[in-house]
Amino acid sequence: MPVSLVILASRPPEWSKEQFTTWWRDEHALYGKKLPGLQAYRHGAVVFDYDHPEGPAWDGHAVLTFPSREVLDAALHSPEWKAAVAHVGKMKGKRIALITDEVDLLAALGKGGLK
Repeated sequence: MPVSLVILASRPPEWSKEQFTTWWRDEHALYGKKLPGLQAYRHGAVVFDYDHPEGPAWDGHAVLTFPSREVLDAALHSPEWKAAVAHVGKMKGKRIALITDEVDLLAALGKGGLK
């Protein structure tokens, strides 16, 4: 079953939202796409935060999907992961990184529910 590494991040205080999104989708994405075993790599820029409508708590998220937990764990120990982390450096933004076991609820519910 596929698993994903989900990352929520906020930009460094001195960066604009546009600068952070461009950096993530262009320069930094070149590092992420090299991770061994990566099946899908998506990025979303936060345009509205329902819990913080005055200003988002996060600026973006990435979802990196792998075929199994073992493949994800191997990627997190790879030279490519070390290079991606080094590229982030000490940029002073915040980050939360989660490993998730995903289920396609639309597909599951369309077939009679989860079992």
